[in-house]
Amino acid sequence: MEAKRICPYCMGELENRVSVCPHCGGVLAGRNPAGSLPVGTLLAGRYTVGEMQSIDGEGILYRGVENVGRFRVTIKEYMPLTLSAERGTDALLRPKLGSEVLFKTTRMDFADLYRSIQRITPANGLEAVLDVFEENNTVYAVMENPGGIPLQQWLDERPSPVSAETARNMLQPVFDGVAAMHQVGLVHRGICPENIRVLENGRARLTGYATVGLRTAGSGLHEQLYEGYSAPEQYSTTEFEGRYTDEYSLAAVVYRMVCGQSPVPAAQRLVSDSNPRARTLERTVPEYVSDVLWMGLQLRPAERIQTVPQLFRALSSQEYTTELTRTLQQAAPRPQSTEEEEQKKHILSLRNLLAAILILLAILTLLIVWGLVNQGLHTAKPAESTPASEPASSLVAEPVNLAPDFVGMNYDSQVRNNNSYAGDYLFYVTMEYSDTVEKGKIIRQTPEAGEVIEKGSTIDLVVSRGPQMVEMPNVAGFTRDGAEQQLAQVGLNASFYPIYNDGSYVSGCVAYCSEEPGAMVEVGSTIIVYMAAEVEAEVPATPPETTTPSAGTTPSAAQTEPPTGGDGTEYDTD
Repeated sequence: MEAKRICPYCMGELENRVSVCPHCGGVLAGRNPAGSLPVGTLLAGRYTVGEMQSIDGEGILYRGVENVGRFRVTIKEYMPLTLSAERGTDALLRPKLGSEVLFKTTRMDFADLYRSIQRITPANGLEAVLDVFEENNTVYAVMENPGGIPLQQWLDERPSPVSAETARNMLQPVFDGVAAMHQVGLVHRGICPENIRVLENGRARLTGYATVGLRTAGSGLHEQLYEGYSAPEQYSTTEFEGRYTDEYSLAAVVYRMVCGQSPVPAAQRLVSDSNPRARTLERTVPEYVSDVLWMGLQLRPAERIQTVPQLFRALSSQEYTTELTRTLQQAAPRPQSTEEEEQKKHILSLRNLLAAILILLAILTLLIVWGLVNQGLHTAKPAESTPASEPASSLVAEPVNLAPDFVGMNYDSQVRNNNSYAGDYLFYVTMEYSDTVEKGKIIRQTPEAGEVIEKGSTIDLVVSRGPQMVEMPNVAGFTRDGAEQQLAQVGLNASFYPIYNDGSYVSGCVAYCSEEPGAMVEVGSTIIVYMAAEVEAEVPATPPETTTPSAGTTPSAAQTEPPTGGDGTEYDTD
């Protein structure tokens, strides 16, 4: 099914080159700033770009539409401000002169990040990544539009702090989602009320993914840190970041919810730590919850609660908090008194003096032994000389043969057909599926590179088959549960979205999928399953008469109001 451009305001089809929607009168031209993609741009033949939602040092966030299923999405375009040159009318993104290498490497980081998140979403508590593709010399990530409102707005509309129990229950999906990211080696680094959305059911969803460069000061990108929520290690490129970085941010979010104010920014705390305990600010906070947040917001990662599951469990159980407190106190270095420090310095001085004496005695001993040996050589009878007929080479040790490094090589072109290896080694090859190593390349070897090996020995090589592929089943006409089970049986994930139904499909059943039946699909991929909605009355072709908005303005409420996502307005999905 060939997709056409869709009006991002009323979801009506657009003819080519039109600048005003014929259905709702929405003006497309001039809505987005210069340098960004114009409203109505078609990407990957499948997505229509809407209005720009926000911009950061890494790229631009647009509202958008998936043209086939006609549902709202969010599109993130990689466009680093510090590395990108001005974009021309051809929409191609070009790096600044001298920034080509960093532009390319950070673009790869961006693509790898969103593809990794795509593999684990839709996971509970995470904004799902639906698609990642390259176009216009850059990368685009397409995400679902979760709706709801930012947690910051939700808190601002409530004058008093929320209870610890309410905060814990609301954020539980976010805790689960962050834990899922950590299991695959990802760190969010941007957890804050601005990047958490509260849905209609009161549960929260985490958004705002970004590469490490955007969330670390001094990385080369125009960093985006969140005062009060970014961990201390994010303020320096020399500090290592890990799971405990997100744990700090989550503890800061809970602190804001139960205390009514955010923690003191980490950069300020590193100079003088004056962040008060939660119970000092709000007496209704249970003592053990206050202790948990104090441990979660420690400046030194080693003294901090280490994992997100530990933090959530501690917030849920006073008994576990007591046990965790004891464990962290035992692991933390015990502060020494002044008297202990002086005693330690004295002991070190004695040790240094003793070591110097021992070294001096060893040197004297060696000199004496050397003198005795030389004297013995001069007085001893001359030893029989080596026969002249004996070749000098017999005294030289045989050269040591070390196993070459084959890992990462292409087996067919670089190893099997390489004459320099054919006569020296025998190869025993086994094939293995791999999502990370390109097909045909060597994953590992035995013995490993650098080990001593005799020529003619056998080297075991494990060669990548590439990602495991399965045949896409035909789930058209299945119910949601049936389709999910069919896809799960072959190792595929399902992401369900409703589509408009004019009576061509059975309501509540699968209309079609993002992959055709019979196509070979990588195991672990997420398949978009389009579910037919209830049959609705046909929408009149001619909308109510309205005035056409001028450039730079938004269509009035009499028209179909432009969708939003960042400001909390709900989208229509029909």
